[in-house]
Amino acid sequence: MLVRDRFWHAMKRLSTFFSNRDANVAMMFAIAIIPVSVAAGAGLDLARSMIVKQNLSEALDAAALAVGSTSGLTASQMQTVAQNYFNANYKADSSYGTPTTVTVVQNSAGSVTVSTSVPMPTTLMKVAGINSVNVVASSTVVWGQTRIWVSLVLDNTGSMTQTDSTGTSKLSALKTATHQLLTILQNASATAGDVKVAIIPFSKTVNVGTANAGATWIDWTDWEAAPSGSAPATSVGPGSSCPYSWNSNGFACAPSATNDPSCYNGGGNDCVTTIPSSGLICPSVRAYNASTGVGGRYFNGCYNSVATRTQTTTQTDTTPITIKQNCSQVGTGTINCTNKSGYPSSGSTTTNTSTATTNGYTGDSGPTTTSNTVTNSTTDGSKSCSGSGASRTCTWTRTILQTQTDTTVTAVGVGPWNHNWVINDHTTWGGCIMDRAQNYDTDNTSPSVSGATFPAENAQSCVPSVLGQLSYDWTSLGAQVDAMTAGGSTNQTIGLQWGWMAQTPTAPLNAPSLPANTSQFIILVSDGLNTQDRWYGDGSNQSASVDARMAAACTNAKAAGFVIYAVFVDLNGTQGNSTVLQNCASDSSKYFDLTTSGAIITTLNQIGQQITNLRVSQ
Repeated sequence: MLVRDRFWHAMKRLSTFFSNRDANVAMMFAIAIIPVSVAAGAGLDLARSMIVKQNLSEALDAAALAVGSTSGLTASQMQTVAQNYFNANYKADSSYGTPTTVTVVQNSAGSVTVSTSVPMPTTLMKVAGINSVNVVASSTVVWGQTRIWVSLVLDNTGSMTQTDSTGTSKLSALKTATHQLLTILQNASATAGDVKVAIIPFSKTVNVGTANAGATWIDWTDWEAAPSGSAPATSVGPGSSCPYSWNSNGFACAPSATNDPSCYNGGGNDCVTTIPSSGLICPSVRAYNASTGVGGRYFNGCYNSVATRTQTTTQTDTTPITIKQNCSQVGTGTINCTNKSGYPSSGSTTTNTSTATTNGYTGDSGPTTTSNTVTNSTTDGSKSCSGSGASRTCTWTRTILQTQTDTTVTAVGVGPWNHNWVINDHTTWGGCIMDRAQNYDTDNTSPSVSGATFPAENAQSCVPSVLGQLSYDWTSLGAQVDAMTAGGSTNQTIGLQWGWMAQTPTAPLNAPSLPANTSQFIILVSDGLNTQDRWYGDGSNQSASVDARMAAACTNAKAAGFVIYAVFVDLNGTQGNSTVLQNCASDSSKYFDLTTSGAIITTLNQIGQQITNLRVSQ
């Protein structure tokens, strides 16, 4: 029964006293009626004021949270936001009075207070001359009193292109959610730099950007290495068959030193079966193999073919030439001859070729051709003369027989062949880094420690999205999110470790020294099970060995003081629970198993509110 109904029921009961004719009762009633009425009215108005108070508090809480979660507002804008949210959430009707304008006070201690009041009209208390009661309420929101560093470790593997029933891909939802989370984090920063974020996209590898090719913390040993036991035999050289096969070696022959994605196991039109004339013998990308983890990794170089002997080929072409001329002479003057039509005339050429091979090789030469023509004979035919003396004119036919000899010399290198591994220039590196040596792969040891540098890799699964340092340049952080693309297999360990390195004051990401009262968070979002790292996995099936590396990294990061949120995106629940992610989370409340893409957005918003610790304090 409502408070108002109870009051009128009580008044109805009291009215029965009017029909009682007993003098004592009438007198007592007359004496008691006024204070009883006032008391009943006070009870009703108290109940009404409590209703108003509750409605005020709920509406003010919403207004305070709206103001507190939006940064950069002027005093006027704060008041407008607060008033709008209050109006939208205040539910009491006008019979309870009209609230005054909401006031907003921004406190120096990282809090915002909003307040208002309602002059609530009374009911029966008017009998006592009290026409209204002023109901006052306020709400204060505060931010967490620590600085915040957040590493967003975001899965960029190929499966992130998968869509849910709404047609929304996981990567698209992740981008939307991350933008909203960045807004929450930005708004939680009372002072620029209080909140810093690092974006760490990952697949099997992370991408640190090609600008770091000259960095001393990069280990090029594996990147530069030739395939183990792959040096071609001395009999293999230009024109030979490719000495490698997918079945025997796990790779074939690529057409050049350039990493060629169109030469791969089971397909690819660019693989070559014959060594080109350049003599370069270039191993292709590695085939996937569950026991090694090297599948999809490119070799960054080729074997050359250096000759040890020189083969000189001499070709001699001999051609007979016949020249017939019409000759004439006047008196004892000069003999004049001109070639007859169709002359000179060449006969059949005879070709002789000889080859000589000598030890040593200084380079190819030729073909170089020299020509020599020898006149073998000149024969004049019978003369026909006319006239006499100085005017006597004679004509005749002259026949000249010659031999032309063309000699062409070509010198080329021939086997046996020596082979040297020729490394590609580091400028051909794509920026990707794989797991560093165990057990440095699960901690944040400085790469200045011997053996703790980060190994470069070129691979099919090289994540194209470049990670970044801690930053509060919110525009740049948003651009990093927009640039994310999906591809490659899953290695959550490397993402987690680089999320840790982003908050470490050493190379490669050189975070500043950790300020006092700074909370450190890693938010790991992944849609798959671990399938491949530097040593283990085939890129398709879950690898217990990769999971073990992941578990070690999680344990170490939590021991170092990180709070880890782990989000498993499993559309329709097809993969079941991710035990390794669940165990990685700091506690059960920080593990989320999502079955729709849209849930990524609500979950990251929830996490954002938790870590910024925006709360109603009173």
